[in-house]
This record gives sequence, C-alpha cells and structure tokens, in this order.
Amino acid sequence: MNLALTGSSVDGSLYRGLVDLARRTPGWLDGVVTVWSDFGLAVFALLMVVGWWRARRAGADAAMTALAVPVAVVVAYGADAGLKLLVREDRPCRHLPFRTLEACPARGDYAFPSNHAAIAAAAAVALFFVSRRLGVVAAVCAVAMAASRVWVGVHYPHDVLFGAAVGGLVAFLVMTVLRHAPRGLTGRLAGTWLRPLLLS
Repeated sequence: MNLALTGSSVDGSLYRGLVDLARRTPGWLDGVVTVWSDFGLAVFALLMVVGWWRARRAGADAAMTALAVPVAVVVAYGADAGLKLLVREDRPCRHLPFRTLEACPARGDYAFPSNHAAIAAAAAVALFFVSRRLGVVAAVCAVAMAASRVWVGVHYPHDVLFGAAVGGLVAFLVMTVLRHAPRGLTGRLAGTWLRPLLLS
C-alpha cells in the first residue's frame, strides 16, 4: 500500500497556508517552534520521571502504573512506525514548492503517521492514568508538538492528527491491560531488588 500520491490531496492547501504563515511570522517565534519541534519530546520524558517519583510516595501499585507509562509509549511508537512503513507517504516538503523552517528529512523517512505526535499523545494519555494534572500538562504539550511538526513543514496536518490518534489509542489500551495485572504481583516485586523503584 502506498498513499504517497494522495497526501497533498487530503489537506495540502491547509499545509500550504500554515507553512506560508510560518514564513511571515517573527523570527523569534519560528525559532521557539523549531526548538520545540526538535527537542520537545524530552519534556515528556521529564513528566514521566516526575510522575514516577511522585507515585512512589503513594505506594507500590501507583509506582507500577507510573512505570508502565514508558512501556505504553514504546508500544505506541512501534505501532506508529509500523504503519509508517506500510503507508509510505512522502514528506510534503518533497513535493510542494515551499521553503520550510526545517530541512526536509531524507528520502525513506516517511510522513504518515507522525512519530512525534504519536509519542506525545501516548505519553499524555498514559500519564492520565498516573496523575490528572500531569496528564493535562502533557496533553497541552502534545497539541503543541503536533502543531509544531506542521509549522516547521515536515508533516501534513493529517499526519499529526492520525499519529496522535494512534499513539493515544494504543497507550490507552496498553495502560488498561497493564493496570489489571494479577493481584499480588506488585507486592511480590516490592519484596525484591525492585523495591527502590516502587516505594520511596
């Protein structure tokens, strides 16, 4: 299956409008968006660490839930990457005559669905299982991440929307399954060398 030729027909005009707007905004704003697009995923890693650190004080069960967050994110990333290889949609910057803020990724680095959006959405959904407050912060950051990937020109809007949907759904399913682990498992693990990870 190859949908590369249909990418611009889905929302190419919206993509063009956003990229054109990015070219006309102040340089400092474009700089902030570009830095966020490139390095913002580190914020989600930090939120996961904060969630785990706080969860240890609430007990081993809460800590186990927090430790499941990165697992959910990795599984979501794997699902998203698999879809990307199946669809093989070329980056918009390869076909549309626009100068983008970020250099166009190499050929073979496909666009649909967006890995960045999937990882960000997966982290946000999974963190809701740990802390509603952290989940809200991560959700706001996830929206900003998805928007930034279009703004810098490396994704169509549908790439980031579908990526976020895949990441969020997979993370929800993984967290739901892991939350229903066999009773007593956490207690047994807390009695092993893993205790520092589960209890403060």
